Amino acid sequence: MADRAQKTNVMRLLDQKKVAYKVHDYSNTGVISGAEVAAALGEDPERVFKTLVTQAGSGEHYVFMVPVLCELDLRKAARAVGEKSVEMIKSKELLPLTGYIHGGCSPIGMKKRFPTVIDETAELFDEIIFSAGKIGWQVETSLSGLSELVEFKLADITE
Repeated sequence: MADRAQKTNVMRLLDQKKVAYKVHDYSNTGVISGAEVAAALGEDPERVFKTLVTQAGSGEHYVFMVPVLCELDLRKAARAVGEKSVEMIKSKELLPLTGYIHGGCSPIGMKKRFPTVIDETAELFDEIIFSAGKIGWQVETSLSGLSELVEFKLADITE
């Protein structure tokens, strides 16, 4: 766990729910892309997930988590949430909508709870790694731990 001065809101929320997690700090590396983050952490990129926010034709917003080397399949994503179509939101819309900036978006602690879908490959791992809500920081926890804070379902949503 990080010391108190370095805790993000994501870490505080995990602490509140008494969810076990590990902190990964890559803030001194300057890396940004998901593939670079996985490499900087020395972790399997298949268990390092990025958090993507979309908007459906209905106007509803959805959150999807996919491994960093994968792309979100928008058709599969729309089917997973029962929509005709979804598209990525514009980067400038992310902060006002979620409270997070591009590159530091976490499924935990968004301003509002959005329906969330995680790529089914997450089940292959005891723990997955995702943003701690700030660029340079990741958290690692189990899907059952994540479910204490985020209601989600698993589906095939990658290309």
